[in-house]
Amino acid sequence: MATTWRYYAVPSGTEAVSGCNVVARFADFGHGRNGGGRRGIKADRLMLMRKLQLRQMKRSFSVRNVSSEQQQKLKDPTTQHEDVESLGHFDTFPPDASSIASSIKHHAEFTPLFSPDKFELPMAFFATAQSVRDALIINWNATYKCYERLNAKQAYYLSMEFLQGRALLNAIGNLGLTGAYAEALNKLGHNLEKIAAQEPDAALGNGGLGRLASCFLDSLATLNYPAWGYGLRYKYGLFKQRITKDGQEEVAEDWLEMSNPWEIVRNDVTYPIKFYGKVLTDSDGKKHWIGGEDIKAVAYDVPIPGYETKTTISLRLWSTKAPTGDLDLSVFNSGKHTQAAESLYNAEKICFVLYPGDESLEGKTLRLKQQYTLCSASLQDIIARFERRSGTKIKWEEFPEKVAVQMNDTHPTLCIPELMRILIDVKGLKWKEAWNITQRTMAYTNHTVLPEALEKWSLELMQKLLPRHVDIIEMIDEELIRTIVSEYGTADSKLLEKKLKQMRILENVELPAAFSDLLVKPKKSTVAVSTDVLGESEEEEEIEPIGGKIKSVKEFIKGKKKKIPEPVPEPPKLVRMANLCVVGGHAVNGVAAIHSEIVKDEVFNDFFQLWPEKFQNKTNGVTPRRWIRFCNPDLSKIITSWTGSEDWVLNTEKLSELRKFADNEDLQSQWRAAKRSNKLKVASLIKEKTGYIVSPDSMFDIQVKRIHEYKRQLLNILGIVYRYKMMKEMSASERKKKFVPRVCIFGGKAFATYVQAKRIVKFITDVGAVVNNDPEIGDLLKVIFVPDYNVSVAELLVPASELSQHISTAGMEASGTSNMKFAMNGCILIGTLDGANVEIRQEVGEDNFFLFGARANEIAGLRKERAKGKFVPDPRFEEVKKFVRSGVFGSSSYDEMLGSLEGNEGFGRADYFLVGKDFPDYIDCQAEVDEAYKDQKRWTRMSIMNTAGSYNFSSDRTIHEYARDIWNIKPVELP
Repeated sequence: MATTWRYYAVPSGTEAVSGCNVVARFADFGHGRNGGGRRGIKADRLMLMRKLQLRQMKRSFSVRNVSSEQQQKLKDPTTQHEDVESLGHFDTFPPDASSIASSIKHHAEFTPLFSPDKFELPMAFFATAQSVRDALIINWNATYKCYERLNAKQAYYLSMEFLQGRALLNAIGNLGLTGAYAEALNKLGHNLEKIAAQEPDAALGNGGLGRLASCFLDSLATLNYPAWGYGLRYKYGLFKQRITKDGQEEVAEDWLEMSNPWEIVRNDVTYPIKFYGKVLTDSDGKKHWIGGEDIKAVAYDVPIPGYETKTTISLRLWSTKAPTGDLDLSVFNSGKHTQAAESLYNAEKICFVLYPGDESLEGKTLRLKQQYTLCSASLQDIIARFERRSGTKIKWEEFPEKVAVQMNDTHPTLCIPELMRILIDVKGLKWKEAWNITQRTMAYTNHTVLPEALEKWSLELMQKLLPRHVDIIEMIDEELIRTIVSEYGTADSKLLEKKLKQMRILENVELPAAFSDLLVKPKKSTVAVSTDVLGESEEEEEIEPIGGKIKSVKEFIKGKKKKIPEPVPEPPKLVRMANLCVVGGHAVNGVAAIHSEIVKDEVFNDFFQLWPEKFQNKTNGVTPRRWIRFCNPDLSKIITSWTGSEDWVLNTEKLSELRKFADNEDLQSQWRAAKRSNKLKVASLIKEKTGYIVSPDSMFDIQVKRIHEYKRQLLNILGIVYRYKMMKEMSASERKKKFVPRVCIFGGKAFATYVQAKRIVKFITDVGAVVNNDPEIGDLLKVIFVPDYNVSVAELLVPASELSQHISTAGMEASGTSNMKFAMNGCILIGTLDGANVEIRQEVGEDNFFLFGARANEIAGLRKERAKGKFVPDPRFEEVKKFVRSGVFGSSSYDEMLGSLEGNEGFGRADYFLVGKDFPDYIDCQAEVDEAYKDQKRWTRMSIMNTAGSYNFSSDRTIHEYARDIWNIKPVELP
């Protein structure tokens, strides 16, 4: 169906600025799958603007605020039914390259961020992005207007991370304008690919948590679900990673240095955020949180376009600042500049860095401030929108029927007490009503079984920073205690004590007064053990020492040195955020089948026994638009050709049709050519980033993910060291016969304070420096660490990958999503039965997955055996450690890193992640990989079967499940 652009002039007074009508236009798009009437907009508002300029019409332009302006008074949505089609037809233009080029040139001239001298790459990128944003704004405003009019239930996805990647190619791809923009830029003397490379990755996330959130937003928009994302606008991101001779070095991200062309600041959308202060109770029992530190959260909106649909949803990011009046001019002018601006700095630093170091009290305080800012600003915004859409009659009991809040991990947990605070203290609801609303609104996604990720906050810190919220949390904890006592009774005191210890939100905190006599406390011993306290007139109690002869206390301690026992420190009082999430929401989900079972059987077993209906599985997924269609165009063309259409981009079930062609020689030939083309791109990237030259004829073996001991990059690099050692012990002919050439590629960041992870990064780079410069080995083995791994790097590495390593200790990876991306792109996985690996192996076929390692149900037993000294390491594992310690990889000491793999007990010892246990199985499995790769027909068939079997790992499928089972929302398709 041919696409046309139709322009509409908004009647005067509707959205007029300075007497000028704002222009809106919409387009019909061809129908999509199942006759669903999917429509897209291929528009460029500046085309009309150029025509108007030619007519010498002076205009002022304004972008309609896609927001929840609490100040703006709107008509009651039940009576407001303005149809955009009634605005009147203005003119029609084709979406051609010439009009797009005119738009780009206009922005270069009239929306300048650079000197006008030369139209070079940075200027060309910003002008291009602003041109695309114009088209997005039209859809964005139409989407927002539709949601306002229909007042449908809307989902809100709160996450501390959104790992978006570059936006330009994704946006024009979703709009269907890739070809037109490429041609337009050619007319202007530029190349689309080089222009896109000018865009920095948005530094709003780090790993799978943030990338999943971004995939979800893409799917929500594509599937027309009413939803928004909420996050924080980090000025300096996590960090930019540099690799030096000393390993990883962290420097601040500079992604906002040249500004962000996609975001729109909403200066009229600000909310007050309070910290510290105190809570007062008035005569009628109402609580008031007063005093303290006040800042403002300001909204920055980023458009998220769907694929082949008008729907464009918002990612709203909060930035923080202090009121201007907080700058004390008198102090400033006296020369005390830092003191005068202290409150401004304290407010702004909240959004400086993602995951600031939290070893200090200041770091912990800053992290808690970040989490509360996200929760408070977002909920105030959501509530303002609910009130506005409700019109004159606000029924709070209907709030959960219009709002669904999803907490992405435990970071947004404070949403629960914050919603309670607003409903009770601000809106005047009673506790019971507010609690019912809160539980029906909130839902929680668990992403890990690792203790450090199940957040626990110091009660003392929270009491100081958020005193009103601690009041509310204490009351929720009391409600929970009441529920536990009601469920289990008081007859079995040991069972009740166990349940309370495991399930309470407050850890190491005395029971509330109402339950103070619930548990019988053990009597304290009256036996004195110090001569200082045992008087002559006191009765001597008798004790029986090991020898069996009864002695008095005095006789027992006579002649021995007096020992004053050290006082046992009281355990810290903590707030268990994960428990609060489970209690305060109506749904808890894991992110892979095996993970969800662990959540029910281990992590939250007591809660599962109490509320089994709350627990669900929602296996993660990734968007096929970014992760095949746009990042791997060569493979996309092949899939389209062999499946007969591009339907697979929206209906990934179509990928399964490739199975019947897996042995076809023509398909295999095309498949290998596409893979080699992608490998050539990565070879260029490696040379640019590291200086190393690699052969595209080698197997590309890739492990890219956050550096963590449980993800076992150490197992991978030790396996490579073993491979290198074996090669060095062979003749050249033996090496060539036994091993296939490999380029082993690592990427990922270690948190700045995670010392062991940073040791692993340094070790990988040290091994690479030796192996890559060994003339005897040559192209048989290369070890590459790609610095500053991000989404854009992944978009090159994933399509080029042939083997990908997902080798976490079984039972410790919640899901993983990079495994899905690799499988989609025809990469074969080597891995353990952990996370989504289990389901991927089932779908792609056991013969197309290299499996090794201990199973999740064996891990606890293996650790116990180790503690008893029963573990016997494989000789090859001992050889590798000895080889590393020989100094072959330089003068650095690796004793502390290797020491974590040795011993039977102790913190940071005893090989907690079972590297030594799985090492021999891993080495044997890697030998199977070599043999399979030698048979390229077999390998290519396996590759095709991985793509065909990945159909069920689209985030579209995941979002449909969330919408149906947790949020209860329906698609809203724009007219």
